[in-house]
Amino acid sequence: MFKLALVQMHVEGGNKSKNLLNAKKNIIKAAGSGAEVILLPEALDLGWTHPGAKMEAAPIPEGDTSRLFLELARDLKVYICSGLVEKAGDKTFNSAVLISPEGEVILHHRKINELEIGHDLYDQGDKLNVCETEFGTIGLMICADAFADGKVLSQSLCYMGADIILSPASWAVPVDWDNEKTPAGKIWHDHYHPVAKKFSVWIAGVSNVGPINAGPWKGRTAIGNSLLIDPGGNVVLEGPFGVDAETILYADITIENRPARGTAWESVFS
Repeated sequence: MFKLALVQMHVEGGNKSKNLLNAKKNIIKAAGSGAEVILLPEALDLGWTHPGAKMEAAPIPEGDTSRLFLELARDLKVYICSGLVEKAGDKTFNSAVLISPEGEVILHHRKINELEIGHDLYDQGDKLNVCETEFGTIGLMICADAFADGKVLSQSLCYMGADIILSPASWAVPVDWDNEKTPAGKIWHDHYHPVAKKFSVWIAGVSNVGPINAGPWKGRTAIGNSLLIDPGGNVVLEGPFGVDAETILYADITIENRPARGTAWESVFS
């Protein structure tokens, strides 16, 4: 068993120094509350689809965002998973990392199923991977990777042996969204629940909050609504909805034994 923290934090588009300071504060708070794995939002350093990505993205693991998280993970003896904007040569990626308590990047994912409005900013990732830890096998995806037709990306992580899938995300809606009439979290339930239940896997997605101040979604608001689904397909945590709904959510995670591997899954599904 381990304690997972979902850090539903405010992200200000383009303000890297402020965002990293806020992330550091929340990571220290989560670790102080006993969290052993800390999950943060997508593109935490600059904000999703902020036009500053091309100029301010940093390499992994040498960049300023990576160095801060490596140091915090090592000093606090925790796993840190976060989205960040990556510069690799002449390419820019919407990326995420999982950092070990030893201060090493042990998973590095570049978003594959990027929304079309992000194509001018981000290049496309082309790999999926998982890693084994003392807490189980962890898989990594980012936000709309869960939307891939047939849920092929999240299901692939399950076939690769993931016990828990971590997903930095940035969930946004128009500023006048009526969440009572149309719950914003439904789309995440619809994509997480079937995979979690089918493969007996945990799935955790955490979003930022705050107004989007630039880029193709300028004027929308990121609204949290972070989500944790257990291996039975049940909602364990659901973050509050709202532009100001900054919070940290905690859950104790008990990994279940994998019921199958390879073609043996077919007998489980039948």
